[in-house]
Amino acid sequence: MPTMTHLEREHRILIEGAIDRVFPLFTPIGEMLWVDGWEPDFIFPESGEARDGMIFRTTHGNEETLWSCIAWDPDAHRVRYARVTPGSRFGFVEVLCRETSPQQTEASIRYILTALSQAGASYLADLTPNAYKQMIDGWRPRIESCLKAST
Repeated sequence: MPTMTHLEREHRILIEGAIDRVFPLFTPIGEMLWVDGWEPDFIFPESGEARDGMIFRTTHGNEETLWSCIAWDPDAHRVRYARVTPGSRFGFVEVLCRETSPQQTEASIRYILTALSQAGASYLADLTPNAYKQMIDGWRPRIESCLKAST
């Protein structure tokens, strides 16, 4: 099997919720409400306010990932992050939300990842198109549950 060094994945999900309630859930603070174990350490600004240039870190298992918001456009319901897991992978995560009805939002989630090592290549090889689709599809019920809990 050839080594996977770069990939691009995109998947869309329909979420039952108004766009102005859904989009904020794709910020670091918003994800704390629906992602188990998501506990960002805010470096700048310390408040965790989503904005261009924000920097934070996350830890999952024995991996630390550094993140920066490189495109923050809440009016267009779009956010883009650069992320690096040292010794493993570098990438971008982009979320674009689009209103499909007053109470339904389509969220397009795009990952672009490049391996920095064999460990990163293994991670990318495991993120098959089907695995990526299943991961993103799994977000929908957690987001919708979060939205229902906050009404």
